[in-house]
Order: sequence, then C-alpha cells, then structure tokens
Amino acid sequence: MTAIDRIIDELRRAHDGDPWHGSPVTKVLEGVTATQAAARPLAGAHTIWELVLHMTTWRDEVARRVQSGVAGDPDAPDWPPMPEPSDAAWDAALHALDESHAHLLRTVAALPPARLDDVLGDRRSPPQGTGVSYYVMLHGIAQHDAYHAGQIAMLKKAVSAA
Repeated sequence: MTAIDRIIDELRRAHDGDPWHGSPVTKVLEGVTATQAAARPLAGAHTIWELVLHMTTWRDEVARRVQSGVAGDPDAPDWPPMPEPSDAAWDAALHALDESHAHLLRTVAALPPARLDDVLGDRRSPPQGTGVSYYVMLHGIAQHDAYHAGQIAMLKKAVSAA
C-alpha cells in the first residue's frame, strides 16, 4: 500500500468508513433532519448545518490546492451562510458534502507520491492551513473532519434532548 493509498483510506474512514476514533461523518449525520441541522442548541456555537457547509468548503479547498499547487483562501467563505432551512436545502448540503468527499478522493488519487513532501505556501499560517506539506495537509483534512464530526455528535445529542 502506498502513502497515497493510506491517505485515501484515512479520508474514507473519516467520512463513511470505520475510523479508529469513533463514528464517521456520515454515521453521525444519519437521521439528522433539516430542523435539527438548523437548530442552535448552544448559544454562540455553530449549527450542524453550518458545520457541514464549513467541512464542504475545506474539502473543496484542499482538492483545489492539490490540483493547483497553490495555497490560498477558499472560493467559498470559511463559514458559508446557512440557507433558509428546508428538507431540499438540507439534502443538497449533504449531497454537496458527499460530492466534496468523492472529488477529494479522486484528486488525491491523481497526486504523484513524490509531491507529498512539497510545501504549499511560502509561510505557515494555521488559519489558512498554509506552509505545510501535502502530506500534512491531507492528514489535516481528515483530522478536521473528525474534529467537526465530534462537534456534530454533541450538537445532535443536544438537539435531540431539547
């Protein structure tokens, strides 16, 4: 198994596989309704919907960086605004999350392994995720998804209890 294969495996596990850390993103989102996704049970915290949009943005941005070799700001806002809640809009958000995952996997599969140690960006900026290697960035997006999946799981419990 190559390093690229291992990264793809990690990304798959975080999204819809069997990750070591707990439930994958798709399992955590299972059964969440549009109303629950839009609810804000914790003042000042993001909603489940906002987290899904944010995760989609960053998966798309990482795929763009891998394809272009250029680090920058995401095309979409870091925290895209939540649309007017509806079942159709929530389904579209979940579909976009799945599509961003599939696109990222295809993009990573096309990355030459020799580029894994190349650094994107000329300076380290944690908020922008620049100044790190492709290897670190790709593991970072899996960690990003695991972090937000944990937040979603907590919000789902809070919404269900309310």
